[in-house]
Parts: sequence; structure tokens; C-alpha cells
Amino acid sequence: MTIKVVSSEKRFSGRALGVRVDRIRLEDGRETSLEIVDHPDSVVMVPVDADGGIWFVRQYRHAAGREILELPAGTLNPGEAPEACAGRELREEIGLHAERLTRIGGFFLAPGYATEFMHAYLAEGLLPDRIPGDEDEALFPEKHPRDDVRRMLGSGGFEDAKTIAALSLAFQKKNP
Repeated sequence: MTIKVVSSEKRFSGRALGVRVDRIRLEDGRETSLEIVDHPDSVVMVPVDADGGIWFVRQYRHAAGREILELPAGTLNPGEAPEACAGRELREEIGLHAERLTRIGGFFLAPGYATEFMHAYLAEGLLPDRIPGDEDEALFPEKHPRDDVRRMLGSGGFEDAKTIAALSLAFQKKNP
């Protein structure tokens, strides 16, 4: 499929994202405008400890209007490699360092309107090692037994897409 960008206009530039309007020409010659959210790439981790427990964070998500249980995740800093970001975010969000980070996949979060690509990692060999996190976050780490997590995943117990996707990848590729 051949798509041509006719024009692109930045409409908003904020701390964590930007919005632009692209005018594109489709293969059949029709033109349309698309609103695109520009967001840096990100990471999500499935942290599994020596007992087989899986670590999550519970946090208030204003857009959802409630607290959500989700896997630790975060946005890459400019020039930061995904694996380095994964290690940093684990230490910030759950206070643990992973001796082993294994990439288990990746996915676009909302390819219909956003550029963000998320890299998924299995984090193992967890050791205590907290560093200060973002001042605008209130995170509460929680550990859940693997069998409970599997049941929650199968019964719709998670509402967060990155958590559902990363757990599905982890359980498919390896029994964490």
C-alpha cells in the first residue's frame, strides 16, 4: 500500500507527548487528515522473583478515573536503550534490580493514532535496589502468586492493555 504524506502540522508539544495533524493521500488518490500522538517508545516488565511471584504496581490513573493494577512500565529517556530503561524503571517502581532481562516481544499501544512502541521484558533474578522515581507518581508495589496471575489474566482481572499483552507474551514464551 502506497501512502503519501502531503503535509504535517504540529498542533501541541508537551512534556511527554506531542500532537500533529498529517494530511495523507491514499493509494486511490483520496486525501484525509489524521491526528497523531507522538510519544517516545516505552518498556513493560514482567518481574518474576525466586518464589515465582509476579510483581505489579497499583496506581491511580486519572484518565481511567481509578486505581489500576498493572505491570511496571515506563518511557524511554532521549537516547536511552530499551533494556537500560527497563532496568531503571524496575528500580524506580518496585525497588528491585533484575540480574536478567530477556526481551519477550513488543507492540504498538494504539497504532491508529499514536507512535508509541512498547518493548516487553521478562525480569528475573530480582534483588532489592531502589532509586527515586518520578515525583508525579504514587506507586504501590504488589506481589501476586503466578497461579493467581494466570487466573486473573484468563478471567478478565486486568484492565490495562500493556499488562494483558506482556503477561500473555510471558506465559506463551516461558512459564515465568
